[in-house]
Amino acid sequence: MSSTRPVALIIGMGPGLSAALAQRFAAGGYAIAGFARSPEKSAALAASMAEAGHKLDLRSVDAGDYSALASAVRAVEAQLGPVEVLVYNAYSATPALPSEIPLGALMADFRVNVGGALAAVQAVLPGMQTRGRGSLLLTGGGLALDPTPWLPAASLAVGKAGIRSLARSLHKELEGTPIRVGTVTITGQILPGTPLAPDILAQHFWDLHAASEQGPEPGPVEVIV
Repeated sequence: MSSTRPVALIIGMGPGLSAALAQRFAAGGYAIAGFARSPEKSAALAASMAEAGHKLDLRSVDAGDYSALASAVRAVEAQLGPVEVLVYNAYSATPALPSEIPLGALMADFRVNVGGALAAVQAVLPGMQTRGRGSLLLTGGGLALDPTPWLPAASLAVGKAGIRSLARSLHKELEGTPIRVGTVTITGQILPGTPLAPDILAQHFWDLHAASEQGPEPGPVEVIV
């Protein structure tokens, strides 16, 4: 049965930032669908949100399995309602220096870090275009700006550079349409009680989405924090 609330889909659901995103968008009136390899890690969050009158629908989905990802999006839209907001927060990383990372591991990480984001966008975008509204929000990282401070995170750096490029390209492609594209580039470790606390970061995502309510003028594509 479809929800009476608009749906925000978070891919890469888990504790930390994803949990804060779920709570922020739920507070904004959204039903939340959360995809994760291990959705049981968010069961307590779903229960606490339900007690507060909010919905968090958890589903087991591997962001690197594109056909399964598309099928899961179709199921959410059939059962909960159209996805109005997509937040892609999934990532995969293999610790290794750039010269030492196995090529297969790099490609497997890229499949999740960038390929999954594009597959998710392609799954929700046609419906957004038909309805004339929607937001595509991608989680970026400071390694996209400078990968050298943390060389063993080479595969993640490549992925975040790809996410930044994808967000900017999509933003340009969809410029002048009602669909908003944004990325929050997080330049450090996410820690409570700091400027990079999960709830503060979640507000940046919300603000990028909220720009879509301000008319047809292009909103910002990137927030660097």
